[in-house]
Amino acid sequence: MSRTPVHRQVLVTGGAGFIGSHLVDVLLAQGAAVTVVDDLSTGRRSNLDPAVVAATRSGAGRLETVVARVSEALPAMGSRRFDAIYHLAAAVGVRLVVEDPAASAERNVTETAAILRFAAAARTPILVASSSEVYGKGVRSPFREDDDLAFGPPTVSRWSYGLSKAIDEQLALAMHRSESLPVTVARFFNTVGPRQRGRWGMVLPRFVAAAVAGEPLEVHGTGTQVRCFCDVRDVSAALPRLLADPAHHGRVFNVGTDAPISIEALAALVIETLGSRSTIRRVPHAAVFGPGFEDLEVRIPDLARIRSAIGFAPTIPLRQTIADVAAEMARAPEVAA
Repeated sequence: MSRTPVHRQVLVTGGAGFIGSHLVDVLLAQGAAVTVVDDLSTGRRSNLDPAVVAATRSGAGRLETVVARVSEALPAMGSRRFDAIYHLAAAVGVRLVVEDPAASAERNVTETAAILRFAAAARTPILVASSSEVYGKGVRSPFREDDDLAFGPPTVSRWSYGLSKAIDEQLALAMHRSESLPVTVARFFNTVGPRQRGRWGMVLPRFVAAAVAGEPLEVHGTGTQVRCFCDVRDVSAALPRLLADPAHHGRVFNVGTDAPISIEALAALVIETLGSRSTIRRVPHAAVFGPGFEDLEVRIPDLARIRSAIGFAPTIPLRQTIADVAAEMARAPEVAA
């Protein structure tokens, strides 16, 4: 990896989170000076420990951490200027969103609006993290960036997260058109890997923790739901490349893999990879998330746009990701919580 940073002064919101902390690793390795803003509601200081180590190495970048919400931290930054901003701070996880949909949606929109205004004041290039949830129920498969969006009714809280991220995208792209803000939107599809926690409903760390403990792997719903899982280290390495080229500004990119696997097959793969004696147990969605929960049967991204833009090609196989997640849990058992 090159140590010549494209952007020397970088702000990362949500930088203590799962994806954000891996991005910080990438930026520091490139020699950038990184400021992280994170209120630690779902992120953890320990996620930045590898970044702190990297920052002490000769030729590596520098790291500063501000513990606060984005909207609280920005006024205190005054006239500070950054070469690039990555906005990853958000309410994450199906369980968290279902438990408090109003707060999750409001937080996503208000914090995104605040960082966009901050970026627009100096026309700082900004990457806004979005989600495959913006496709809602989907209108075709695979999902393409220019597809119509189809959500269920607002009476079903399951759609609140996707709706809030769609508003985030609208705000970002509107500022690109009206204020020439250099903005790129990245829609993440089922990103997995070390530092991800199962407590917010994330499927892979839940499965790995159960398999390591020899407990049943709980598959929510029928298990026939199809998803595509991409390692966070492949995803985080792609983000600076997307933001660096002005040709990508004002555009939306799916980021992930297009290799599908059912949730039940994923559970079986975890058991096989780790040599576990665990079994698979199906649990109805209603028992986990309450009555009326809707889940999408198939979620596969069309990756033609990102492949054309940066030649994106994930390199880490799912078996390796599973093994690495298990190894991290063995080193730090609290990661499984």
